[in-house]
Amino acid sequence: MSEGLREKHKRRTRRRIADVATGLFMERGFDRVTVAEVAEAAEVSVNTVYNYFPAKEDLVLPPDQASPRRLAEIVRERPPGRSAAQAVLDRLREEVEHRDRTLGLTEGFGPFFAMMRGAPTLVARLEELGHHMNDELAAVLAEETGAAPEDPLPRVVAAQISGYHSLIFGEIGRRVTAGERPGTIAKAVTELLDAIEEMLGAPMLGYAVREERPCSE
Repeated sequence: MSEGLREKHKRRTRRRIADVATGLFMERGFDRVTVAEVAEAAEVSVNTVYNYFPAKEDLVLPPDQASPRRLAEIVRERPPGRSAAQAVLDRLREEVEHRDRTLGLTEGFGPFFAMMRGAPTLVARLEELGHHMNDELAAVLAEETGAAPEDPLPRVVAAQISGYHSLIFGEIGRRVTAGERPGTIAKAVTELLDAIEEMLGAPMLGYAVREERPCSE
């Protein structure tokens, strides 16, 4: 079997385990389902589940999708002329426009979100993720601006960006729980992004602007 086929098989197995687990969690609640029950329903061994998902929480929040490096990577990937704050705003607008699954702007996300909020360990994982996201972003800002270790600005800016990023996710969660449709939520979130950008002001929107690349002669 070629390497490509092996990888394809692994992806299918991983997806099947995740889908089965999600169905069980939605039906019975995260805390009422064991990894052994997930393995049995997915027709794999418990060890196989743990090979793909080292922790039970990873079945709902896999590290490759719920990454603590999300904000840092958005900032690292920004084009010339865009600041750190503007880059994150741009990405959020793009994700809202395309109803990206990252934001939960898909049909049927409400029950899934309710399941997550009903599990203390998943809530704790989300809070921990937010803290790590902020730390990773602050480190990137300090590196890119050449800030001294005692300079508080990278941490202040990171906290501001992380704050409005969390605000957007919180707003989506609140509206999803209320049963609003993705299109309605997207419109409201776009208006919220407009308000955030208007209130940030020049100091935030002008911090850590990536320099334009010099034109080649």
